[in-house]
Amino acid sequence: MQDVTVIEDPEAAAASLDPIRARLLAELAAGPASAAMLAGKVGLPRQKVNYHLKTLERHGLVELAGERRKGNVTERLMRATAASYVISPLALAAVQPDPDRFRDQLSARWLLALGARLVRDVGSLITGAEKARKRLATYALDGEVRFASAADRAAFIQELTVGVTALIRKYDTPDAEGGRDHRIVVAVHPTLKPGATAEDRPAPALDQ
Repeated sequence: MQDVTVIEDPEAAAASLDPIRARLLAELAAGPASAAMLAGKVGLPRQKVNYHLKTLERHGLVELAGERRKGNVTERLMRATAASYVISPLALAAVQPDPDRFRDQLSARWLLALGARLVRDVGSLITGAEKARKRLATYALDGEVRFASAADRAAFIQELTVGVTALIRKYDTPDAEGGRDHRIVVAVHPTLKPGATAEDRPAPALDQ
């Protein structure tokens, strides 16, 4: 089972967003189960659960984990193909965000467009690497910082911009034979606490 799988196919995305199927995926991420076992948990007849499982299996979201005999019936034990799923913007290719359409480093929506592109590109890279049976070289840095004031936040952004720009200029060798291009995305945004409601979210003024 993969830790995270990116869904690129529109039909697979639609299948995963169905509330019942999303519940089945969550149950199967915890461990293999049959349609009969899942029926009691989701409150549906076994035949209906079986229908949903076949749909998920057709889109590669669940797979056969094994079989077992129960009386005169052979039950198929299914499992999720990943512990969690992310839907790629490729599933909505015609309307996916395009960060090249406009550039505004202080825009939350531009940050969102960059994040969407990150999901799309890394998802496609993972798919290609798995097919080629190669390791994908990536790196991520995640952290939190509390600014005492808006002025400190602005100063931090300025120093971050200068520092990262200097590193890019130092190591960028566009004419290097055999070199490989890499994309760098650095983001700063207010922390959203788990379980926060709309009223608890940071005020828009913090995005300015």
